[in-house]
Amino acid sequence: MYCYEAAAFEEKRRNLANVRSGEYEGLKKKLEDPAWKPDFGPARFDAGAGSVIVGARDFLVAFNINLNTTSVRRANAIAFDVRERGREKRTGNPVTGKVERDVDGKPIMIPGTLKAVKAIGWYIPEYGFAQISMNLTNIGITPVHVAFDEVCHKADARGVRVTGSELVGLIPLKAMLDAGRYFLHRQQRSAGVSDEELIRTAVRSMGLSELKPFRPEEKIIEYILRDRSRKKLVDLSLSAFTWETSSESPAPGGGSVSAAMGALGTALGTMVANLSSHKRGWDDRWNEFASWAEKGVEMQKRLLALVDEDTEAYNGIVKAFGMPKKSEEEKAARDAAVEAATLHASVVPLTVMKEAFKVFELLREMIANGNPNSVTDGAVGVLAVRACIRGAFLNVRINVKELKDRAKAAELVSEAGEIDRAAASIEEEVIPRVIKELAIEGEILE
Repeated sequence: MYCYEAAAFEEKRRNLANVRSGEYEGLKKKLEDPAWKPDFGPARFDAGAGSVIVGARDFLVAFNINLNTTSVRRANAIAFDVRERGREKRTGNPVTGKVERDVDGKPIMIPGTLKAVKAIGWYIPEYGFAQISMNLTNIGITPVHVAFDEVCHKADARGVRVTGSELVGLIPLKAMLDAGRYFLHRQQRSAGVSDEELIRTAVRSMGLSELKPFRPEEKIIEYILRDRSRKKLVDLSLSAFTWETSSESPAPGGGSVSAAMGALGTALGTMVANLSSHKRGWDDRWNEFASWAEKGVEMQKRLLALVDEDTEAYNGIVKAFGMPKKSEEEKAARDAAVEAATLHASVVPLTVMKEAFKVFELLREMIANGNPNSVTDGAVGVLAVRACIRGAFLNVRINVKELKDRAKAAELVSEAGEIDRAAASIEEEVIPRVIKELAIEGEILE
């Protein structure tokens, strides 16, 4: 057994290509060389078993870039331009000249422009064009969008056009979101949009659907792994969520609705930031507002997650009360479970309050400095977030009533009360000022 990448015991075995050199046909001779003694097991050739290679590495993305040429030579030239290993250095003519070698007789290499990238050019008869076939071995060093743009640059320098790309296998969600943000920022556009829009932007920008439709649910790891059997409240339509709330089931209740109001208030602030970022005449401020919009999206995601978490916390209490209580041991276990579930159900709305309070910074900034035509949207956002915090505060109070740990109950209520009072103060500061700004001529305001 040989180990490669992060599992390698020596540097020369870190690169998988080095370990695999000679392939199966050359394995017998390789095992006779003491320098290639296996990391585990005997240095004995077994024609039936061959050898095993095991590695530990970051997620590898197999990424092919489509070209408007059938020339493998042109494709290889571009691949050698970008891949980390680069190309052999030659004397005179860079293609046909004599390969220069070091003191050990090994070819001297001219490194390519992209770290952690392996690439080669090939022709695909079924497609009728050539591709750059790439393995991105560490997308933290060279993300897919950087690799794509660099290939575009090098291809253009050689008179070749990139027409699209192909993802072989799976890709992490973050890689697609980062790509979407990158291409929006290049347009001087805000990336404070939904994950779905970021993914669509990445797919369009890199031509990932050129050969066949790119389906996120089939290509993105996190989407494949998510539990589709579990229905989330936040995945319901607005009308369905409203009707679900109005049903005779006690959940979703005030806690989930409070979190939803907070998410809506945040969405209004994010909307104002996006409108301001794209406002005619404010082009020099696009990044200022885009940054606020992107912060708003993250706040919105956290509050949306708490919509379901609050209902799950209530269900946890119901489950705890349903535990058996025949023996003393069962009673003790049930009591402990009820106390833990009640504490969790008290902490969740407090978390809603904390997360929602952070949104005031966004809303106040947008009311003060954002698109003046959207000042009322920012103000409604303040009111929605204020309602969220007040509603969550009431949920903290009703849930802590059932806690046996009264000291903890008092601590939670005290912390929640401070947030509630601070939120009230912000409402009293912001809303009258907005109303005053909107006063009509001759109107007398109290």
